[in-house]
Amino acid sequence: MTRRAAVQVVPPWVLAHADRAGQLRRVLPGVYVDAALVPAAPTAGDSTFPLLDAAHRVRAALAWAQGRAALGGLTALDVWGVRGQPEGEPVHLDVVADCGLRPRPHLVIHHREGFSLAPPRVVTRRGLPVVRLERALVDAWPLPPPPQRPAAVIRAVNDRLTTPARIGSALTTVSRLTGRAQLRTLLALLTAGCRNPLEIWGHDHVFTGPGMPTFRRQARIVVGRRTMYLDVYAERERVDFELDGATTHGDPRQREIDLRRDALLATVGILVVRFARHRLVHEPDAVRHEVSAILATRRDAADT
Repeated sequence: MTRRAAVQVVPPWVLAHADRAGQLRRVLPGVYVDAALVPAAPTAGDSTFPLLDAAHRVRAALAWAQGRAALGGLTALDVWGVRGQPEGEPVHLDVVADCGLRPRPHLVIHHREGFSLAPPRVVTRRGLPVVRLERALVDAWPLPPPPQRPAAVIRAVNDRLTTPARIGSALTTVSRLTGRAQLRTLLALLTAGCRNPLEIWGHDHVFTGPGMPTFRRQARIVVGRRTMYLDVYAERERVDFELDGATTHGDPRQREIDLRRDALLATVGILVVRFARHRLVHEPDAVRHEVSAILATRRDAADT
């Protein structure tokens, strides 16, 4: 609760007494929580705010902002469910430029020119004001280490929360962004049909370049009453190249599912060839050679 709200119902001395008695703890200027929510007493000079769990840090930060902020950046991605925010990572707030709010320990303030707390820029999700997903993905892009950046964008698209085109549109509204070229490349790959990091690796290192046809990615195929999506499909040669991630390797149940799927595709003349992640990553040249040879054999067979 805020001090402003508390003194509307109790005298200020009651609040001060509860604070001195350890019943409440001040976590931000003018913001108090039940002491039971703070698992340990801070040492001298330390802030109480980071001792709260993630959900209460978010609520405390919004209470401190007094209606002048929405959750943005990495915190917004957590609310949207595309990237969990680990303990110790600061809360990110988007605010109107020159609103008077300043950063604090474990609390990052992003002053946005032309920012509005009303729709469509800000929406309510899980009862919290949060910037739209596309803008959050763009703003948060430079913040994690480079290898971790694509995951949230890929998940947002795979979960059908947004599209590469909508993210690209949000990107055009940001004049300066570290890693802009890499984000544009990722959006192009997602537009082409890649849906996970292994498919992106395969696209970049195996299935493009001289001698390779134009493949369809995540091609939708209906056989009987079953709909399937093929990872990398050579339509002329009717070959489906499946890229098997590490999580499926050695799983007997998944292996059985794959065998049944491959057999069903064979009934309509589609050959399925599977490449494990280890081979794709560590033997890309050998895989390229095999892909070319398989496609050439299928074309020769079709011509005879």
